[in-house]
Amino acid sequence: MILVAGATGLLGGEICRRLINKGHAVRALVRETSDRTKRQKLSDCGAATVTGDLKDQDSLLAACRGASAVISTASSTISHQAGDSIETVDLQGQLKLVQAAKSNGIGRFIFVSSRHDPRIPSPLSDAKQAVERALLDLNHTIIQASYFMEVWLSPMLGFDYPNARVRIYGSGEAKISWISFLDVAEFCAAVLENRAAYRATVELGGPEALSPAQVVRIFEQSSGRQYEIDHVPQEALEAQARAAASSLEKSFAALMLRLSRGDEIDMRSVLEKFPLQLSSVRDYARKVCG
Repeated sequence: MILVAGATGLLGGEICRRLINKGHAVRALVRETSDRTKRQKLSDCGAATVTGDLKDQDSLLAACRGASAVISTASSTISHQAGDSIETVDLQGQLKLVQAAKSNGIGRFIFVSSRHDPRIPSPLSDAKQAVERALLDLNHTIIQASYFMEVWLSPMLGFDYPNARVRIYGSGEAKISWISFLDVAEFCAAVLENRAAYRATVELGGPEALSPAQVVRIFEQSSGRQYEIDHVPQEALEAQARAAASSLEKSFAALMLRLSRGDEIDMRSVLEKFPLQLSSVRDYARKVCG
């Protein structure tokens, strides 16, 4: 039985579906307040749901009971409810989940983390790294994923392809290894029992590093429209990071600043160990612009 934390999220739900398709029994961690439609989708695909909350240690101990592995994608960054924050969920909550896994004798733990840049610290990056350290005495796989194209190349974060308007952070020339969350989900499911992923940290990106300017040109070609571009200068991003008040604001400011500086990953060695057909930005553009 595989426990998936963050199961009602974009990535977590997809991981549940792929695990079940591969023949695994899945237990999806949900909250009393989780969206009913999302909970029903998990049940419909064959996942057993268990009620719990990363802020409640007892519920995590119960949820881990009888599980053979844990996969955690939970975060307060995109979807959060009352009492959720970087500190309570991404830091303390994840550490509670790690401790619950240890208390139940669970040896396998896959954690979807993020990329870290020591030049650009943030509460989210600090929390992720603290969880990574806590996992070192388990049979862990830490996935340091680059920017999800479905999130960062979407209207939610300023890439408004339906209206051909795009916000670009910085010059738009630094390259980023954009990755599909679908590929991250497939990786999580595929490496669960792969010894090459045991006690490993994997930097995960897409098949090709592209600058935001190159991405815009791909979308223009796919849509047949010329995009209006709004550049946010590097100085403005740095000022935003300095002025941010909450942990969430500081973390998003850091993510945008890091994006402006690029995040290029050479995937050749990873793909040699873990053969995976990665989706490209062009694939994504054709899908959403078609």
